[in-house]
Amino acid sequence: MAEIVDQLADLTGLRDRDTLDVSLVSSIRDLLHPHSVAVHRVVGDVGDERWLTRAALGANDVAARADSTWADPQSLPLLADRPDRLGCLQAAAEVELAGNPTTLLLPLASDTGVVGVVEIITDQPLAQDLKRLLIGVLRIYRNVQGLLDYSERDTLTGLLNRKSFDETFYKASGVPLELVADPDQDRRHPAPAHYWLGVVDIDHFKQVNDRFGHLIGDEVLLLLSRVMRSCFRFYDQVYRFGGEEFVVLLRCTSQDDAMAALERFREAVRGYLFPQIEHITVSVGFTDVRSGDTPNAAVERADKAVYFAKNHGRDQVRCHAVLVRDGLMEDQAKDGGIDLL
Repeated sequence: MAEIVDQLADLTGLRDRDTLDVSLVSSIRDLLHPHSVAVHRVVGDVGDERWLTRAALGANDVAARADSTWADPQSLPLLADRPDRLGCLQAAAEVELAGNPTTLLLPLASDTGVVGVVEIITDQPLAQDLKRLLIGVLRIYRNVQGLLDYSERDTLTGLLNRKSFDETFYKASGVPLELVADPDQDRRHPAPAHYWLGVVDIDHFKQVNDRFGHLIGDEVLLLLSRVMRSCFRFYDQVYRFGGEEFVVLLRCTSQDDAMAALERFREAVRGYLFPQIEHITVSVGFTDVRSGDTPNAAVERADKAVYFAKNHGRDQVRCHAVLVRDGLMEDQAKDGGIDLL
């Protein structure tokens, strides 16, 4: 009993969602001593969902293994490639594959629905009291996940909020790029990548609120957040900072790739039909995330690019580095400030 209490205390004490899945598989392994335990989450666009292994531990593993968070989605297995997991996901119910060894699949739920499965491989089927214990642990996991979502997500759009931005940003600017291989399929990210920070501002949003009211304005913000989710990849981080300002933290191999991703988003917004107001546009500025960068410094660079876009016609994407290169803006790193010329 003391071991169970210790495991639950460790799980509920976490405030970092990146370590929550690792803590979950560690707790289950220590409680059950299975051959292996893993958390598989569903990622990707509708119609092309795939399995991403967030954490996996074997009986003798010292550290958890995982698919690279930045893996090429096409390298990950499709949902249909693992019908056992898919059955558990769709039924939102336990699936047990008898044999030696035995595989037990349990749905991994969040406040928005079933988001993945927990896969446990043991010598023989688990007793009912152990299954009840597992279900209880997963309920606690869901509650902790819900508390993290409540504190780290914007209440209107469900996007991440400013509070959660700084920690993720510091990881991007200070942690070496990961190239994590899948031990079974030897999958790797195809090339070293870089982080880019984009700031998105809705053009003439004050006029939307003044003309149609704040309820319609809120609906525009909500629908725009959905467009953002559909345009960016599952591993890109999307935030609402407040008002009509949004931020996206991209992982791309080049400046051209970052520009292309943000242009696709801008065009998607331009073509989206919003209720009552029909169409809106956005101005976007972006910058590279530099080694040792601070959140305020990077956001300021991207903000200056946004202001340039707004002052030169709106409905466009501008890169801070290109503006500096072309002599249209001075670099803060050189003189301590950025001025439009």
